[in-house]
Amino acid sequence: MAFLFLDRINRMDKMVSEKSKSSAAGNSVDSVHSVEKSLPNSKKIFVAGKLHPDLRVPFREITLAPTKTMSGEIEVNEPVRVYDTSGPWGDSEFRGNVEQGLPPLRAKWIRDRGDVEEIQGRAVRPQDNGFLSEKHAAERNGQKAEVRFQRSAKNKPLRAKSRPVTQLWYARNGIVSPEMEFIAIRENCNAEVTGQRSEDRNDLGYRHSGSEPISNHKSAISNPITPEFVRDEVARGRAIIPANINHPESEPMIIGRNFLVKINANIGNSAVASSIEEEVEKMRWATKWGADTVMDKIFTPPANGSFAIRPCQSARCRFIRPSKKSAGVPKN
Repeated sequence: MAFLFLDRINRMDKMVSEKSKSSAAGNSVDSVHSVEKSLPNSKKIFVAGKLHPDLRVPFREITLAPTKTMSGEIEVNEPVRVYDTSGPWGDSEFRGNVEQGLPPLRAKWIRDRGDVEEIQGRAVRPQDNGFLSEKHAAERNGQKAEVRFQRSAKNKPLRAKSRPVTQLWYARNGIVSPEMEFIAIRENCNAEVTGQRSEDRNDLGYRHSGSEPISNHKSAISNPITPEFVRDEVARGRAIIPANINHPESEPMIIGRNFLVKINANIGNSAVASSIEEEVEKMRWATKWGADTVMDKIFTPPANGSFAIRPCQSARCRFIRPSKKSAGVPKN
């Protein structure tokens, strides 16, 4: 009996040891479980725009294995391009820093329109940094009491000069913005290179029976989806483009009945045991696996002041903060 008991203990120790080794390997950069590791058999590519040639629309190009036909011949399959939400963090050549944020992708587009101006902005308030006191900031992870995230002098906040600066206003005034062409290219996915009809990949044949028709706003899928189609859908009020002028690092995306479904990921941090780097990693994982937006539904101020994380830290998506009504106070 004693022999069997000792043998069982030895087996359990061996299992724990193997699990520890597996966990250590899983956290390495080369592991498939690492956020740094690219998805297998794929690479990130960029497609240029036509109306706006400086556009670089990201796609994930997946390599397909050849097919062996019934006759024994080998048929080569062309790569497939799919929608990619990983942002600059998903580019193997990108060297990012969580404290510096991402390149301002849309900054030039915003300024070239000539309808915004710089303002001084308001002073930083305690709630902007998770109500983090100077004392706690100094004690946090042994760091000095400086604010880790500061808006640079050359990156002042913007505001509209005299008229709205929304994509809705541009759409209703007949303007096809770079954001709209970016979205059109992206929504077409593999149709951009294969000539596949966009209605084949975005068929409304299985839509809810009660969704048609709505007044005179009958759904229609452009073939292919063009920048003008995007503009028209936004102008009609059937789609929206989240594009805050003070979040120029976000990649354009569209939400609407005639476009691809978008995914929102909910994350949360610990008030006692989480760092800014860990929260950014959560967002990177979410966008790596297809999240278009990330929501952080936190009603308690985090211990590390990570409310200061700018949306640009989340790879490519908008970072949705808690309701203003909560004001950092725990809910009952």
